[in-house]
Amino acid sequence: MKPKLKLTLVGDHSCHHGHQVGDVFSFDTGRDKLCPMAMHVAFPYIDILRYGGTPPTASDGTVKFCCPDSDVINVFRIEVEG
Repeated sequence: MKPKLKLTLVGDHSCHHGHQVGDVFSFDTGRDKLCPMAMHVAFPYIDILRYGGTPPTASDGTVKFCCPDSDVINVFRIEVEG
């Protein structure tokens, strides 16, 4: 069974899609709420985690990626849910 993943906006800005810092999205039940641009960048990390791999990690050991919107460049954290 594939692990459940959650994505949390941890960056410093709100965005054009309406996301706010602290917003949490379940990949399994809420991915339709996530901005398509952010989802495009998130998917390779999600794919690696769902199939048992280890993606690149940030200096603090978490899995993070940046939204490609150059006006906000928000950072999202991906976590495997318990």
